[in-house]
Amino acid sequence: MNNFEFKNPTKIIFGEGQIAKLAENIPHGSKVLMAYGGGSIKKNGIYDQVIEATKSFEITEFGGIEPNPHFETLMKAVEIIREKDIDFILAVGGGSVIDGCKFLSAAVHYEGDEWELVEQMKARKQEKVVPFGTVLTLPATGSEMNSGAVVTKAATQQKRTFGGPQYFPQFSILDPAVVASLPKRQIANGIVDAFTHTMEQYLTYDHGAYLQDRIAESILHTLIEIAPKVMENPADKHLAGEFMWSATMALNGILRLGVPTDWATHMIAHELTALHGIDHARTLAIIAPNLYRKLKEDKIEKLVQYGRRIWGITEGSKEEIADKAIEKTVSFFHSLEIDTKLSEYAQNYEHTADEVFNRFKERNWMGLGERQKVGPQLAKEIVEMSY
Repeated sequence: MNNFEFKNPTKIIFGEGQIAKLAENIPHGSKVLMAYGGGSIKKNGIYDQVIEATKSFEITEFGGIEPNPHFETLMKAVEIIREKDIDFILAVGGGSVIDGCKFLSAAVHYEGDEWELVEQMKARKQEKVVPFGTVLTLPATGSEMNSGAVVTKAATQQKRTFGGPQYFPQFSILDPAVVASLPKRQIANGIVDAFTHTMEQYLTYDHGAYLQDRIAESILHTLIEIAPKVMENPADKHLAGEFMWSATMALNGILRLGVPTDWATHMIAHELTALHGIDHARTLAIIAPNLYRKLKEDKIEKLVQYGRRIWGITEGSKEEIADKAIEKTVSFFHSLEIDTKLSEYAQNYEHTADEVFNRFKERNWMGLGERQKVGPQLAKEIVEMSY
């Protein structure tokens, strides 16, 4: 296991009815911006719970944060925070809302072009930030317990990651009851997102970190076991809790400790979302299997371990076990009614591989992945395989 340092300051408040604890976790006397997405929280009762729990605070609402939050939309919220001298942000939503609030946290006191925080990675150096907490409504990204985020500049179809240790939520409330109101599509997306987050930190090469592998495998096993059950019965709070905590654990920093990580799947998939507007989880399902196929030689030991431990594949050569493990992964995605070909989502996709090649080259992304092999050409080939 490699050397590492780890600190995660986010307080997790888990369980049914815990939204009521907002008042004791938001600093007394705060002026609060309550940020949310398309308004589903007003239909499923979450909005009412939050308003009741925060009635002692001065609340300003900001709705309409999109999936893959747009820089342009977020800047409207930044101006409101500045104008009203708001000093605490409450994200009520899934990963996109929480990611958006991380940008708000960084941008309010930034002096300069706020897109530099993302484009030039200046967010990491931004010292004065606005504190924030979250009420998670959609398990998927783990943003409720990590310090990273993704923001899209709609004007230029650019989707970028950013982060820094100052962007951990002060607290996150995880109430499994919220899963009951989610459409099956969103539950499926959340499962695939959490599954792929885990794989990005697990399916690399044999590094000898036994505990890290076993933790990752426990998340994969749990997601596979509960997936059909929670899809069928999202109101089952036990299943919903397992789903929610698995998604949080998949990307709260635990799995990456002391081991190599990949993330090439994510960086390629982000481009498909930016270019075609496809759900993030579904772009992961499009890219991941073909990245595994393209890099099978590099990942063979872990693919075999994955095939044996996760899917119970015991017969065949290493190559055969690896191939079967990839096919099992594809079948798992299909069982969630998630397609795994770009052509099943987009009509005009023929030049997508070239677009991805050009974007990688423009950003000088010449060596992504655990072995720094995924550059523009390999990314292009992986996208072509995914048509």
